[in-house]
Amino acid sequence: MTPIQIAIVGVGKIVRDQHLPAISKNADYRLIAAASRHGIVDGIDNFKSIEAMLEAVPAINAVSLCMPSQYRYEAAHVALEAGKHVFLEKPPGATLSEVADLEALAAAKGVSLFASWHSRYAPAVEAAKAFLASTAIRNVKIIWREDVRHWHPNQEWIWAAGGLGVFDPGINALSIVTHILPRPIFITSATLEFPENRDAPIAATIAFSDADKLSVSAEFDWRQTGKQSWDIVAETDAGEMVLSEGGAKLAVDGKLVHEEPEQEYSMLYRRFAELIKTGKSDVDLAPLRHVADAFMLGRRKFVEAFHD
Repeated sequence: MTPIQIAIVGVGKIVRDQHLPAISKNADYRLIAAASRHGIVDGIDNFKSIEAMLEAVPAINAVSLCMPSQYRYEAAHVALEAGKHVFLEKPPGATLSEVADLEALAAAKGVSLFASWHSRYAPAVEAAKAFLASTAIRNVKIIWREDVRHWHPNQEWIWAAGGLGVFDPGINALSIVTHILPRPIFITSATLEFPENRDAPIAATIAFSDADKLSVSAEFDWRQTGKQSWDIVAETDAGEMVLSEGGAKLAVDGKLVHEEPEQEYSMLYRRFAELIKTGKSDVDLAPLRHVADAFMLGRRKFVEAFHD
Protein backbone atom coordinates (compact mmCIF):
# COMPACT_ATOMS: atom_id res chain seq x y z
CA MET A 1 0.00 0.00 0.00
CA THR A 2 1.23 3.51 -0.80
CA PRO A 3 2.48 5.23 2.39
CA ILE A 4 0.48 8.12 3.83
CA GLN A 5 2.25 11.33 2.80
CA ILE A 6 2.38 13.19 6.10
CA ALA A 7 3.57 16.64 7.17
CA ILE A 8 4.41 18.10 10.59
CA VAL A 9 3.31 21.57 11.68
CA GLY A 10 5.13 23.06 14.67
CA VAL A 11 8.67 21.76 15.06
CA GLY A 12 9.57 21.84 18.75
CA LYS A 13 10.94 19.54 21.43
CA ILE A 14 8.01 17.11 21.48
CA VAL A 15 8.27 16.69 17.71
CA ARG A 16 11.97 15.88 17.83
CA ASP A 17 11.68 13.63 20.88
CA GLN A 18 8.52 11.73 19.95
CA HIS A 19 6.78 12.47 16.65
CA LEU A 20 9.71 12.20 14.26
CA PRO A 21 11.01 8.88 15.69
CA ALA A 22 7.49 7.39 15.70
CA ILE A 23 6.83 8.38 12.10
CA SER A 24 10.23 7.17 10.89
CA LYS A 25 9.63 3.71 12.37
CA ASN A 26 6.17 3.29 10.84
CA ALA A 27 6.03 2.02 7.25
CA ASP A 28 2.51 3.44 6.88
CA TYR A 29 3.99 6.95 6.61
CA ARG A 30 6.41 9.00 4.58
CA LEU A 31 7.26 12.40 6.04
CA ILE A 32 7.48 14.86 3.14
CA ALA A 33 7.19 18.38 4.59
CA ALA A 34 7.17 20.52 7.72
CA ALA A 35 5.96 23.98 8.63
CA SER A 36 7.20 25.98 11.60
CA ARG A 37 8.02 29.57 12.42
CA HIS A 38 11.30 28.62 14.06
CA GLY A 39 12.28 24.96 13.57
CA ILE A 40 13.08 22.80 10.54
CA VAL A 41 13.32 19.09 9.86
CA ASP A 42 16.37 18.04 7.88
CA GLY A 43 15.94 16.19 4.60
CA ILE A 44 12.47 17.45 3.66
CA ASP A 45 10.86 20.66 2.41
CA ASN A 46 10.31 23.24 5.16
CA PHE A 47 7.93 26.20 5.20
CA LYS A 48 7.03 29.07 7.53
CA SER A 49 3.28 28.46 7.41
CA ILE A 50 0.84 25.63 6.83
CA GLU A 51 -0.79 27.62 4.02
CA ALA A 52 2.49 27.88 2.11
CA MET A 53 3.23 24.22 2.72
CA LEU A 54 -0.13 22.94 1.48
CA GLU A 55 0.02 25.13 -1.60
CA ALA A 56 3.55 23.99 -2.49
CA VAL A 57 3.13 20.29 -1.65
CA PRO A 58 -0.33 19.13 -2.79
CA ALA A 59 0.72 15.47 -2.38
CA ILE A 60 0.31 15.77 1.41
CA ASN A 61 -2.42 13.40 2.66
CA ALA A 62 -2.25 14.12 6.39
CA VAL A 63 -0.85 16.69 8.81
CA SER A 64 0.20 16.36 12.41
CA LEU A 65 -0.38 19.59 14.34
CA CYS A 66 2.04 20.08 17.22
CA MET A 67 1.96 23.81 17.96
CA PRO A 68 0.51 25.13 21.26
CA SER A 69 -3.22 24.53 21.51
CA GLN A 70 -4.09 28.26 21.41
CA TYR A 71 -2.93 28.38 17.77
CA ARG A 72 -4.14 25.01 16.56
CA TYR A 73 -7.71 25.69 15.43
CA GLU A 74 -6.81 27.89 12.47
CA ALA A 75 -4.20 25.45 11.20
CA ALA A 76 -6.53 22.48 11.63
CA HIS A 77 -9.32 24.31 9.80
CA VAL A 78 -7.01 25.11 6.88
CA ALA A 79 -5.88 21.47 6.65
CA LEU A 80 -9.37 20.01 6.86
CA GLU A 81 -10.70 22.46 4.27
CA ALA A 82 -7.91 21.25 2.01
CA GLY A 83 -9.09 17.67 2.47
CA LYS A 84 -6.22 16.51 4.67
CA HIS A 85 -6.46 14.08 7.58
CA VAL A 86 -5.48 15.78 10.85
CA PHE A 87 -3.66 14.54 13.96
CA LEU A 88 -4.04 16.89 16.96
CA GLU A 89 -1.43 16.84 19.73
CA LYS A 90 -2.90 17.00 23.21
CA PRO A 91 -4.86 18.92 24.26
CA PRO A 92 -6.76 18.97 20.95
CA GLY A 93 -7.67 22.65 21.21
CA ALA A 94 -7.97 25.69 23.41
CA THR A 95 -11.74 25.26 23.79
CA LEU A 96 -14.34 22.53 23.50
CA SER A 97 -16.38 24.43 20.93
CA GLU A 98 -13.53 24.86 18.46
CA VAL A 99 -12.72 21.13 18.55
CA ALA A 100 -16.41 20.31 18.04
CA ASP A 101 -16.36 22.59 15.00
CA LEU A 102 -13.30 20.78 13.63
CA GLU A 103 -14.98 17.42 14.17
CA ALA A 104 -18.01 18.57 12.18
CA LEU A 105 -15.78 19.92 9.40
CA ALA A 106 -13.82 16.65 9.20
CA ALA A 107 -17.07 14.73 8.83
CA ALA A 108 -18.29 17.11 6.11
CA LYS A 109 -15.01 16.77 4.21
CA GLY A 110 -14.85 12.99 4.60
CA VAL A 111 -11.46 12.99 6.30
CA SER A 112 -10.18 11.69 9.64
CA LEU A 113 -9.62 13.79 12.76
CA PHE A 114 -7.65 12.30 15.67
CA ALA A 115 -7.59 13.95 19.08
CA SER A 116 -4.57 12.13 20.48
CA TRP A 117 -4.12 11.38 24.18
CA HIS A 118 -0.67 9.84 24.41
CA SER A 119 -0.88 8.83 28.08
CA ARG A 120 -3.78 6.48 27.32
CA TYR A 121 -1.25 4.44 25.37
CA ALA A 122 1.16 4.08 28.30
CA PRO A 123 2.16 0.41 28.79
CA ALA A 124 0.08 -0.46 31.87
CA VAL A 125 -3.08 1.55 31.20
CA GLU A 126 -5.08 -1.24 29.57
CA ALA A 127 -4.08 -3.63 32.36
CA ALA A 128 -5.31 -1.09 34.92
CA LYS A 129 -8.61 -0.74 33.06
CA ALA A 130 -9.10 -4.51 33.06
CA PHE A 131 -8.26 -4.73 36.78
CA LEU A 132 -10.76 -2.02 37.74
CA ALA A 133 -13.46 -3.65 35.63
CA SER A 134 -13.01 -6.87 37.62
CA THR A 135 -13.59 -5.46 41.10
CA ALA A 136 -15.51 -2.88 43.14
CA ILE A 137 -13.74 0.49 43.42
CA ARG A 138 -13.87 2.26 46.79
CA ASN A 139 -12.01 5.47 45.96
CA VAL A 140 -9.43 6.87 43.56
CA LYS A 141 -6.63 9.37 44.11
CA ILE A 142 -4.66 11.09 41.36
CA ILE A 143 -1.28 12.54 42.35
CA TRP A 144 0.34 14.40 39.44
CA ARG A 145 3.19 16.63 40.59
CA GLU A 146 6.17 17.78 38.56
CA ASP A 147 8.71 20.56 38.18
CA VAL A 148 7.61 23.10 35.57
CA ARG A 149 11.11 24.57 35.44
CA HIS A 150 12.44 21.22 34.25
CA TRP A 151 9.72 20.32 31.75
CA HIS A 152 8.78 23.76 30.40
CA PRO A 153 11.72 26.11 30.87
CA ASN A 154 10.98 29.66 29.69
CA GLN A 155 7.85 28.59 27.79
CA GLU A 156 5.57 31.56 28.21
CA TRP A 157 2.67 30.13 26.20
CA ILE A 158 1.80 27.65 28.95
CA TRP A 159 1.18 30.55 31.38
CA ALA A 160 -0.99 32.53 28.97
CA ALA A 161 -4.78 32.34 28.93
CA GLY A 162 -5.62 29.11 27.10
CA GLY A 163 -2.22 27.60 27.86
CA LEU A 164 -3.80 25.47 30.63
CA GLY A 165 -0.96 25.90 33.13
CA VAL A 166 -0.71 22.86 35.41
CA PHE A 167 -3.50 21.21 33.42
CA ASP A 168 -1.04 20.79 30.55
CA PRO A 169 0.43 17.76 32.38
CA GLY A 170 -2.70 17.21 34.49
CA ILE A 171 -4.78 16.49 31.41
CA ASN A 172 -2.60 13.42 30.87
CA ALA A 173 -3.88 12.04 34.17
CA LEU A 174 -7.43 12.94 33.20
CA SER A 175 -7.03 11.17 29.87
CA ILE A 176 -6.05 7.99 31.72
CA VAL A 177 -8.72 8.18 34.42
CA THR A 178 -11.53 8.82 31.95
CA HIS A 179 -10.36 5.74 30.04
CA ILE A 180 -9.85 3.25 32.88
CA LEU A 181 -12.85 3.98 35.13
CA PRO A 182 -15.98 1.97 34.31
CA ARG A 183 -18.35 4.96 34.62
CA PRO A 184 -18.10 8.65 33.68
CA ILE A 185 -17.06 11.03 36.45
CA PHE A 186 -17.86 14.69 36.98
CA ILE A 187 -16.30 17.48 39.04
CA THR A 188 -18.00 18.47 42.30
CA SER A 189 -15.49 21.07 43.53
CA ALA A 190 -12.07 22.50 42.68
CA THR A 191 -9.49 25.00 43.91
CA LEU A 192 -7.10 26.50 41.36
CA GLU A 193 -3.94 28.26 42.53
CA PHE A 194 -2.84 31.13 40.28
CA PRO A 195 0.52 32.88 40.68
CA GLU A 196 -0.06 36.61 41.02
CA ASN A 197 1.83 37.25 37.78
CA ARG A 198 0.32 34.48 35.63
CA ASP A 199 -2.94 33.83 33.77
CA ALA A 200 -2.90 30.04 34.24
CA PRO A 201 -2.82 27.91 37.41
CA ILE A 202 0.31 26.42 38.95
CA ALA A 203 -1.65 23.92 41.10
CA ALA A 204 -5.14 22.49 41.47
CA THR A 205 -7.05 20.22 43.83
CA ILE A 206 -10.22 18.66 42.44
CA ALA A 207 -12.97 16.40 43.74
CA PHE A 208 -14.95 14.18 41.38
CA SER A 209 -17.83 11.76 41.71
CA ASP A 210 -19.96 9.52 39.51
CA ALA A 211 -23.54 8.27 39.45
CA ASP A 212 -22.70 5.79 42.21
CA LYS A 213 -21.03 8.48 44.35
CA LEU A 214 -17.49 7.15 43.86
CA SER A 215 -14.94 9.49 45.46
CA VAL A 216 -12.17 10.55 43.08
CA SER A 217 -9.65 13.25 44.03
CA ALA A 218 -6.84 14.87 42.07
CA GLU A 219 -3.79 16.86 43.11
CA PHE A 220 -1.96 18.68 40.32
CA ASP A 221 1.13 20.73 41.20
CA TRP A 222 3.94 22.22 39.13
CA ARG A 223 6.20 23.06 42.07
CA GLN A 224 7.57 19.62 42.87
CA THR A 225 11.32 19.17 42.87
CA GLY A 226 13.26 15.93 43.05
CA LYS A 227 11.40 12.77 42.06
CA GLN A 228 8.33 13.52 39.96
CA SER A 229 4.95 11.98 40.82
CA TRP A 230 2.58 10.67 38.16
CA ASP A 231 0.43 8.17 40.06
CA ILE A 232 -3.17 6.97 40.13
CA VAL A 233 -4.11 5.00 43.27
CA ALA A 234 -7.36 3.06 43.63
CA GLU A 235 -8.62 1.32 46.75
CA THR A 236 -10.64 -1.70 45.62
CA ASP A 237 -12.15 -4.89 47.00
CA ALA A 238 -9.26 -6.73 45.31
CA GLY A 239 -6.57 -4.59 46.95
CA GLU A 240 -4.77 -1.31 46.38
CA MET A 241 -3.98 -0.61 42.74
CA VAL A 242 -1.15 1.80 41.92
CA LEU A 243 -0.70 2.91 38.33
CA SER A 244 2.61 4.75 38.51
CA GLU A 245 5.13 6.65 36.41
CA GLY A 246 2.46 8.09 34.14
CA GLY A 247 0.94 4.70 33.38
CA ALA A 248 4.18 2.78 32.86
CA LYS A 249 3.81 0.39 35.81
CA LEU A 250 0.90 -1.34 37.54
CA ALA A 251 1.11 -2.78 41.04
CA VAL A 252 -1.54 -4.41 43.23
CA ASP A 253 -0.93 -4.53 46.98
CA GLY A 254 2.69 -3.61 46.38
CA LYS A 255 3.34 -6.36 43.82
CA LEU A 256 4.32 -5.28 40.31
CA VAL A 257 1.94 -6.99 37.90
CA HIS A 258 2.55 -5.15 34.62
CA GLU A 259 5.49 -3.29 33.09
CA GLU A 260 6.51 -2.89 29.45
CA PRO A 261 8.73 -0.54 27.43
CA GLU A 262 7.10 2.81 26.57
CA GLN A 263 5.83 3.22 23.00
CA GLU A 264 3.06 5.80 23.36
CA TYR A 265 3.68 7.82 20.20
CA SER A 266 4.32 4.76 18.06
CA MET A 267 0.88 3.54 19.08
CA LEU A 268 -0.68 6.94 18.44
CA TYR A 269 0.57 6.94 14.86
CA ARG A 270 -0.54 3.35 14.44
CA ARG A 271 -4.02 4.45 15.53
CA PHE A 272 -3.99 7.46 13.20
CA ALA A 273 -3.11 5.25 10.22
CA GLU A 274 -5.94 2.89 11.18
CA LEU A 275 -8.41 5.80 11.29
CA ILE A 276 -7.30 7.05 7.88
CA LYS A 277 -7.59 3.58 6.33
CA THR A 278 -11.08 3.01 7.74
CA GLY A 279 -12.35 6.55 7.13
CA LYS A 280 -13.10 7.20 10.80
CA SER A 281 -12.35 9.90 13.37
CA ASP A 282 -11.50 9.62 17.07
CA VAL A 283 -12.32 12.77 19.02
CA ASP A 284 -12.83 12.08 22.74
CA LEU A 285 -13.22 15.38 24.57
CA ALA A 286 -13.72 13.98 28.09
CA PRO A 287 -10.28 15.06 29.43
CA LEU A 288 -10.61 18.60 28.04
CA ARG A 289 -14.19 18.81 29.30
CA HIS A 290 -12.97 18.16 32.85
CA VAL A 291 -10.43 20.97 32.52
CA ALA A 292 -13.17 23.31 31.33
CA ASP A 293 -15.37 22.24 34.25
CA ALA A 294 -12.51 22.91 36.69
CA PHE A 295 -12.21 26.47 35.41
CA MET A 296 -16.01 26.85 35.55
CA LEU A 297 -16.48 25.50 39.09
CA GLY A 298 -13.07 26.15 40.57
CA ARG A 299 -12.41 28.64 43.35
CA ARG A 300 -9.41 30.84 42.51
CA LYS A 301 -6.66 31.17 45.07
CA PHE A 302 -3.80 33.57 44.37
CA VAL A 303 -0.29 32.59 45.45
CA GLU A 304 3.12 34.23 45.21
CA ALA A 305 4.46 35.23 41.80
CA PHE A 306 6.26 32.58 39.74
CA HIS A 307 9.55 33.28 37.95
CA ASP A 308 11.58 30.82 35.84
